[in-house]
Amino acid sequence: MARELSEQELHNLAMNIVGRQLESEGFEFMGVNSKPKKNPQFVCLKDKELHFIVVRYVPFPEDPNQYDESLMDKMKDHADKHEARTYYAGVGLSNAQDRNLPVYLNEEYIVDYRGMIEI
Repeated sequence: MARELSEQELHNLAMNIVGRQLESEGFEFMGVNSKPKKNPQFVCLKDKELHFIVVRYVPFPEDPNQYDESLMDKMKDHADKHEARTYYAGVGLSNAQDRNLPVYLNEEYIVDYRGMIEI
């Protein structure tokens, strides 16, 4: 029987998707935090510049590009103190067979990720 992915597993999947993009674009990981409520998820260095990246798993049918503005304002204030750039990366994940069903372990899923949004 298919097992539904937990919130933490969905969050980790979203982080893996964003992490692979960061890696392919030459970002150097300084810190990684996989707890969904502990921000930012990634602290990276690229071109001698610090980047704070907040990653969120977004369930269907929510828009992965819509973010919590008060949270991101707080993150930006925090990043500014460290002279870092702030990004939001929302990753929509849904079941490939029926988008209204949960995402199951070892079953196909659809990724709705349009890249990072600079705050």
